[in-house]
Amino acid sequence: MRERLAQLYESAGTRDVIEIAILAAFIYLILRFLGKTRGAGIVRGLGLVVISLFLVTHVIIARFDLAVLGRVLDYLLTTVLLGLLVIFQPELRRGLMLLGRYRLLRRFAQTPRYSIADRLADAAEAMSSDNIGALIVIERETALAMYIETGETIDSEVSANLLRAIFSKRSPLHDGAVILRGDRIAAAACQLPLGQPPENAAMHMGMRHRSALCMSEETDAVLLVVSEETGRISLAVGGRLEPVPSAELSQRLADLLSRREVGPTQAAAGAKAPQRSAA
Repeated sequence: MRERLAQLYESAGTRDVIEIAILAAFIYLILRFLGKTRGAGIVRGLGLVVISLFLVTHVIIARFDLAVLGRVLDYLLTTVLLGLLVIFQPELRRGLMLLGRYRLLRRFAQTPRYSIADRLADAAEAMSSDNIGALIVIERETALAMYIETGETIDSEVSANLLRAIFSKRSPLHDGAVILRGDRIAAAACQLPLGQPPENAAMHMGMRHRSALCMSEETDAVLLVVSEETGRISLAVGGRLEPVPSAELSQRLADLLSRREVGPTQAAAGAKAPQRSAA
């Protein structure tokens, strides 16, 4: 047995050492990954037992040149691995969720910011049908920290149901604006600057629309407004307020958030006068 191991040691080349190192690192990462699950002790202990038996059996097979037993062991190992995947499916799923929280991996699989367009459109459409007023600010390049500090911190993923609950008339947070940072709700009940009323006396504009228009003039944020009186959905960007049909809202939001479109200075240069719409 010692002579056989000595021969294996002497015949091992650089390629063999690299393969062993890669295999050892792979096994270590798997054990560490499974160790973050609820059944960490069971998974780790069972994994060590399986790997130890596998290595010992292969040493015996190599020592006595048991080819048939080696093939049977390969089939058995495949069956055992599939069985472990089925048995520990909940633990593996939880481990994958934890693995996705690493910053390095999030950089390679980062969710695009415009992926929230559908959720915002669903929330706006539901609030529009119920005549629930809403004002949502989507941060882009210009930081909105000073406005976020005026509201209640939420720090939650964007959800249509959550937005509807925030702007519900019985909610203590329905007054003010919700500010989104990336794909998360940063704060609710935030105070925004209130713009001047329209020069045309015949044109009525509510406080939400005036705030949205003023905010879009001062920052590059995209503002989504739902009128409490009419249920009309509007977008304010670059000093312009435009009504948007529900069927086109998701695509319009995706277009705005997927590219840097119309900052406040560009809008002023590209238009003779801001287009305003009645609430």
